[in-house]
Amino acid sequence: MMSDIHGSAPVVTIDAASTGTGATTRPGPRSASLLERAGRSLAGGIGSSARGERAGWTPYPPFIARGSGSHVTDVDGHDYIDYLLGLGPMLLGHRPPAVTRAVTRAVTEMGTVFGLPHELEASAAERVVRAVPGVELVRFASSGTEAVGTAVRLARTVTGRPLILRFEGMYHGWFDTVYWSNHPDPGAAGPAHAPRPVAAGRGMPAALAETLLVASWNDGDAIDQLMARHGDRVAAILTEPVMLNTGCILPEPGYLQHLRELATAHGSLLIFDEVITGFRVALGGAQELYGVTPDLTTMAKGLGGGFPVAAVGGSREVMAWIADGRYSHSGTYNSNVLACAAVVAALDELARPGTYEQLRARGSRLMAGLGEAAAAAGVEVQVQGLGPVFQVWFSPVPIHDYRAAAQHADAARYHRWWRAMLEGGVLLHPSQEENWFVSTAHSDDDIDRTIEAAAAAFRVCDESR
Repeated sequence: MMSDIHGSAPVVTIDAASTGTGATTRPGPRSASLLERAGRSLAGGIGSSARGERAGWTPYPPFIARGSGSHVTDVDGHDYIDYLLGLGPMLLGHRPPAVTRAVTRAVTEMGTVFGLPHELEASAAERVVRAVPGVELVRFASSGTEAVGTAVRLARTVTGRPLILRFEGMYHGWFDTVYWSNHPDPGAAGPAHAPRPVAAGRGMPAALAETLLVASWNDGDAIDQLMARHGDRVAAILTEPVMLNTGCILPEPGYLQHLRELATAHGSLLIFDEVITGFRVALGGAQELYGVTPDLTTMAKGLGGGFPVAAVGGSREVMAWIADGRYSHSGTYNSNVLACAAVVAALDELARPGTYEQLRARGSRLMAGLGEAAAAAGVEVQVQGLGPVFQVWFSPVPIHDYRAAAQHADAARYHRWWRAMLEGGVLLHPSQEENWFVSTAHSDDDIDRTIEAAAAAFRVCDESR
């Protein structure tokens, strides 16, 4: 989900003079000192390539001391209204009391890992099956990458076919089988109507390109042509139901249904990667919101209220291959006590009446306020999304696929605006190819203060040009 590690987006270095806000005070000297210290024993001083300077955190990332609700505080004492939300998992905010209590109680009373079944595992599975329309049976994992890797290999097993059709600009994890064409150089990727697979990182066996077909998102004609030529060899169409790894790009009306019909007509499976959309845009994910049911679904970020847990689920017919052992799905930490306790508590919280109505209302008000603030400052942006997740594109035109983002989105301008927002006490990702996330913990006051900070940031983000 981070532009630098997924593709060839340039690194933009911003100094204090270029922010238009005077001297830079955030993150602060203690964050810089901790990065230097960490770098002596932790590769790069960070735990993920998504958190460093090459991912846009210039001149260095803030080190976080604590989070509570919709806010985080860095080690230099700066408070931020948080729309990064751990890159999406903190749907209930930081340290949600019900989830924290449930996990603490489960660890205290039960333990952590048994290597054997336990009742809490069944309770967690029941919550997922009850919530997600396309899931009749589920298995838990520890990361979204694991879940997608399982779904892809399971689809090949069930169908006996070699090819996966995926979309340019989407990220489905870092396994070799799917770490392709996330944010490729358009020149290397070929024509927009017929992109070719481009490895998203080094060390990728070139032969794996032959196992993939790549299409442009929202282009119905192009995928029709691909399936007409190769459909009898396509194991699955793999897609995010909303493209959230190149900012936030919504499906055109009827597009997801078209994918469903194409997959069915050609005997292929439809996989929805709901690692981000799952439980965020609706309790049943994007498949509930759009009324399209896939054969397999992957879930992670919103599933556990901030605890590391993922899942793959689907129809009883497909998941039977796991259930009866024809497909081996294993993992020491699968269904561990912490994860299952978190799933039960988080999904119970999200199932409370009115939760999503309030979440969507606050997110939509924020989107509208950001758009109005930009217009008042004479800055041309496209605020695209669904409320609980969206992006502010510095573009004169709406963004409908990856190529449009590569052509029209002004990454440097966005980065200057991000810097000004950080100085104003609002935390979001520095890359325009990421998203704003809203939690159930964000208050009306948070929204008001964010819009006020954005208005000031829009006024200064072009001063250095």
